[in-house]
Amino acid sequence: MPQKTDPPPTPPTSGRGDLPVTLAVVTGAHGVAGEVRLKVFAEDLKPHKSFNAGALTLTALRITPQGAIARFAEIADRTAAEKLRGTELTVPRSTLPPLGEGEYYHADLLGLPVVSDAGEALGHIVLIENFGAGDVIEIERPVEGGKPAKRFMVPMRPEAVPEWNSERLVVAAAYADQG
Repeated sequence: MPQKTDPPPTPPTSGRGDLPVTLAVVTGAHGVAGEVRLKVFAEDLKPHKSFNAGALTLTALRITPQGAIARFAEIADRTAAEKLRGTELTVPRSTLPPLGEGEYYHADLLGLPVVSDAGEALGHIVLIENFGAGDVIEIERPVEGGKPAKRFMVPMRPEAVPEWNSERLVVAAAYADQG
């Protein structure tokens, strides 16, 4: 799912190669013939036929008012479909479409180290949420003195995140939690 910021900061050049990226998750069985219900995180699953390093082969996909319904060659009946509940459907990062300027995949940001615009290490990205007004990144500070790690959130907007690349993400000092 490419996301866009406006105006765009410099997009990262992905060094993530063939790391798996989750495009959907199986939420349950559908019917008795082995179909499954999916929660889809991508704009379109149809370009992808092979998931989970070849373990699942998509043979049919339809979108209904209740969500996506999929059939996989390896799933013959409802019992097998029920066992897939909670299974993430992944593809290699390198199979995703190229990004335009200012676009990013969540998978490219997760785990990135975060520094302030003054160069202070702030932690790393552990979560990306979208509450309707754009993406918000959650940053976890390093554990200090045996205390639980603290987290803080920053909007993925140019004034808060002036730059990022495949090595790090920079947060403006005004948005960096000082806790």
